[in-house]
Amino acid sequence: MLNQDFLDLLRAFTQAGVRFVVVGAHALAVHGIPRATGDLDVLVEPSTENANRVLDGLRVFGAPVEAHGLHPADLSTPGTVYQVGLPPSRIDILTSIDGIDFQRAWESRTVVEIEGLGVPFLGRDALLENKRAAGRPKDLADLSMLEIAERPDRP
Repeated sequence: MLNQDFLDLLRAFTQAGVRFVVVGAHALAVHGIPRATGDLDVLVEPSTENANRVLDGLRVFGAPVEAHGLHPADLSTPGTVYQVGLPPSRIDILTSIDGIDFQRAWESRTVVEIEGLGVPFLGRDALLENKRAAGRPKDLADLSMLEIAERPDRP
């Protein structure tokens, strides 16, 4: 489900004490709707304390945060997207997503154990809210698939 680079980053984040939730297509897959994607989307809590932990985790992972000029203020401000790598192994670190705040994402999380690591994924209801709010064609298609998958009359 997750390639080695993704697992290495999530392990570094976990060890650094980062508050994060995996969102996007990987969260969709956890809820039974797999689809192709070229990245891993990780929502991080946009606070100064967590931003410092994110930077620590990124350094352990080997991301060139100093060369990119990334600072705690960047990661404690909603609307930041920091990208590491290239598809299909790109990682997007997000400080906000459409329709829900970090606290809602955190409270909704579903933890899945992958190779001994407890990985928090965005919960189903929050994922529905996020997809609805994003409103892009691919998000609306994802939303439709999620809604079909939860129908009781589904074969």
